[in-house]
Amino acid sequence: LISKRSGVLERLNAGEVVIGDGGFVFALEKRGYVKAGPWTPEVTVTHPEAVRQLHREFLRAGANVMQAYTFYASDDKLENRGQTLKITVTQINEAACDLAKQVAGEGDALAAAGVCQTPSYLSCKSETDVKAVFKRQLDVFVKKNVDFLIAEYFEHVEEAVWAVEVLKTSGKPVAASMCIGPEGDLHGVPAGECAVRLVKAGAQIVGVNCHFDPMTCVKAVKLMKEGVEKSGLKAHYMVQPLAYHVPDSTYLGYTELPEFPFALEPRTVTRWDVHKYTREAYKAGIRFIGGCCGFEPYHIRAVAEELAAERGIMPAGSEKHGMWGAGLEMHTKPWVRAR
Repeated sequence: LISKRSGVLERLNAGEVVIGDGGFVFALEKRGYVKAGPWTPEVTVTHPEAVRQLHREFLRAGANVMQAYTFYASDDKLENRGQTLKITVTQINEAACDLAKQVAGEGDALAAAGVCQTPSYLSCKSETDVKAVFKRQLDVFVKKNVDFLIAEYFEHVEEAVWAVEVLKTSGKPVAASMCIGPEGDLHGVPAGECAVRLVKAGAQIVGVNCHFDPMTCVKAVKLMKEGVEKSGLKAHYMVQPLAYHVPDSTYLGYTELPEFPFALEPRTVTRWDVHKYTREAYKAGIRFIGGCCGFEPYHIRAVAEELAAERGIMPAGSEKHGMWGAGLEMHTKPWVRAR
């Protein structure tokens, strides 16, 4: 294994699998710390112990990226549609970075922080205005000296490129992840072209997250990889999908489904589904593998267990989990032991 002092690019360049964490937004909403609708992360300030514990659970499950909970922690989002929070963007982002770095230091993990799509872009504000939103977050990330940066959850490649251009000014490694499926972004830009634009903007890692189920996301990243390779460019690839089966969604993803966001549980993928997804992603050449909304620690543990041979290590959380249900041999009911 690569030394824990090595950065994300060193790990990927050496062929190591980097395992991302899971979905903080949904997990903390279900636990009573995040409000559905605005989805803003003031919990990093109001209840840091909840965020810290979730980081620790993902670390124990095998994740070696602790992604600071900075999703939607931008000025325009905190003030959007009647929000009247008294907590500042700087406070939220600083607390998020501190929590991620603290837990990353408890294991062989890296701390990342990121930006995502903004109300400013959707309101047709200028490139200068949108980039200023990203820059205010970036200033905190640089101050806190996180290991690398992520531009994630972008529906439009134009805005994602702007984010990458801002993040690159830090000199830190940049990953760019769009919430698109195989059909491309919401302006109709194909997935492969999205990836090419992101790499040309300076992203060293590209891929997709959220909005679609695991296998659909892998398919989208395959198209990204094809586009980058046809252009003669080089990149690493990442995938962090939903933990829900959403085959009936269109190019808009799961947000258009009537079950979003409060009744998605019947669509939840099993740990066995995650094993299949992980193997498919690995076979596709994707080496940064994690999860987004709905991914709980046991899902991430399945990622780590599926790739235990390749990584040479099992996650700490596997001490309480027999592979393929082996622990059921200790069950009191004979019909369960016989499975």
